[in-house]
Amino acid sequence: MRRLIVTADDFGADEAVNEAVERAHVDGILTAASLMVAGHAAEDAVERARRLPKLGVGLHIVLVEGRPVLPPEQVPDLVGEYGCFRTNMVRSGIDIFFRPAVRRQLAAEIEAQFAAFAKTGLPLDHVNAHKHFHLHPTIAGLILSIGRRYGMRAVRTPVEPAGIIHAIEPRRTAGVDRIAHFYARAARGQMREAGLLVPDQVFGLAWSGAMTRKRVSALVDRLPAGLSEIYCHPATRDDYPGHADGYRYRDELDALLETRVDGIELGRFADFA
Repeated sequence: MRRLIVTADDFGADEAVNEAVERAHVDGILTAASLMVAGHAAEDAVERARRLPKLGVGLHIVLVEGRPVLPPEQVPDLVGEYGCFRTNMVRSGIDIFFRPAVRRQLAAEIEAQFAAFAKTGLPLDHVNAHKHFHLHPTIAGLILSIGRRYGMRAVRTPVEPAGIIHAIEPRRTAGVDRIAHFYARAARGQMREAGLLVPDQVFGLAWSGAMTRKRVSALVDRLPAGLSEIYCHPATRDDYPGHADGYRYRDELDALLETRVDGIELGRFADFA
């Protein structure tokens, strides 16, 4: 049986994202959304989610390129001079691994984000992280230990089958980042061993920011057996404050509205747990 979760990331980043999530869920194939609890439009996202009881809302943990939930002075080694998370993931990853003080700040911030989600009163459908920073072994371990106390039952680990990507676009490099793929497989094993629901395959990494209708439709046509997740970044504007350069947000919204899904069981993470 082919089962599919279709997720929108960055819910709460801006009202342009929130509006796209609502439209794609009501009129399209979107089944889940990942909430940035410290996003500029997080309150608006939560209000919309309360009107959409069949939308599976999860926690999109932000530890890079965003604002912390905790005051910056409580996480000084995680933020830059303007109080936002640092953008250099390699440098941050090294500090997290080798410096106990940084790990304590990290644990406190992850706890604060889980607590902020819990305060919304929304059921916690799933957990993932911005830029997939949860593939860092230390971050993965903290999310696992903290998340269990907040009812975490499902998580994304982006193991993307390169063969399917290559079959759709033969000229494209067949492999996704091999280092990320290695850590994703390791995280998948760790999370499954802990009893969490983890999709068998995830699509969205190779074409991040460019999940067009043609690509999404091709993925749906080639969807393998088991549980898959397709994640996108829809918005009603390509230039909302904080947008990523080059991302085709409106095209991704169109893909969610126009793609047909026949003979596949659609649902949230909670529907398959």
